[in-house]
Amino acid sequence: MTSDASPSRRAVLGLAAAAVPAALLATGAAPASAASAVGGERLGLDGIQVRRLGGAPPVPKAAAQSWLVADYESGEVLASYRAHHRLPPASTLKMLFADTVLPKFDKALKHRVTAADLAGIPEGSSLVGVEAGTTYTVDQLWHGVFLRSGNDAVHVLSAMNGGVPATVREMAAKAVDLQALDTHVVSPDGYDHAGQVSSAYDLSLFARHGLRNTDFRAYCATRTAEFPARGGKKFQIQNTDRLLGEYKGMIGVKNGYTTHAGNTFTGAATRDGRTLLVTVMHPVNGYDQVYKDTSALLDWGFRAAGRVTPVGTLVAPVSEGGRPSAAATPAAGPNAARSGSGGSGDSSSSWPLFGAGGGAAALLAAGTVALRNRKPRRTRKH
Repeated sequence: MTSDASPSRRAVLGLAAAAVPAALLATGAAPASAASAVGGERLGLDGIQVRRLGGAPPVPKAAAQSWLVADYESGEVLASYRAHHRLPPASTLKMLFADTVLPKFDKALKHRVTAADLAGIPEGSSLVGVEAGTTYTVDQLWHGVFLRSGNDAVHVLSAMNGGVPATVREMAAKAVDLQALDTHVVSPDGYDHAGQVSSAYDLSLFARHGLRNTDFRAYCATRTAEFPARGGKKFQIQNTDRLLGEYKGMIGVKNGYTTHAGNTFTGAATRDGRTLLVTVMHPVNGYDQVYKDTSALLDWGFRAAGRVTPVGTLVAPVSEGGRPSAAATPAAGPNAARSGSGGSGDSSSSWPLFGAGGGAAALLAAGTVALRNRKPRRTRKH
């Protein structure tokens, strides 16, 4: 089921997305200066960043506009290309949605979906097949999010979480806590909206944080699942991650595609006790290129282990003792969000254009603490 978002709903969601004062938000392709880049100065530089030692293999050529290779355990960034370049994230933004909402509800909790839960799902959205009048467990809804990138499942979980605007605000606060300061959230599902941006660095932060959650890790590694249908029936859904079961040691994490964003992917794989994270954004070629780039960069990362000096680090969340970044609010630029029509997953709309800036951290710090200390919300069982 899809429907166009009504103007009033768009207005409400736009106001929620603008909860961080616009005076502190600006769009741009990269931090104002490399010195202010979260995770290290070299991550703010253009061009491929790598420090190879003797015998280290060369970094493979990639078609992506931005990419990053990092060690999952240590957070060391082994190599990167325009790590903080702001681009539309597509459904990889659902990792932040899961980081924010997944811990709140028991997996066995049941929810009978209403038409209101599904209102405002953008036309052309990817759907898992959630229907009003049918009861789902939270576990089933998360399978719909991770395997089929279902915007319908995202909207139902958002409704359970107090609504889309509230969820957008919480995701923005979560991004600040994770120090993902390139990210600006407009919708919880990654749908193409003007001003909705992230970066390879931020998506890697979302994946690393999520994979520490047992349920998150299990969902993104699941290849098939049964999903409820009318009349007590079920149908099988498959994970759209093409590297699951194909790339040795692959454990997830999330892929995305829209006409506006192109292809995006964050993947994690383990070999010989070492786990690497790779994020690839917007390859210039076809659909498979994002997976080819990811595979090549993972192969390089495993071969280069112990033969490179890190060029930066994936920082720890502020709530877990991470030192707050001193990143400055980025200057305006042309690459933060481009207008275009969506398809296959999302489409653009005429929402206010904002970007995320480091200056928002102080204003949202109190909100982040409040969210962290708030008791989980429960919905009535049906």
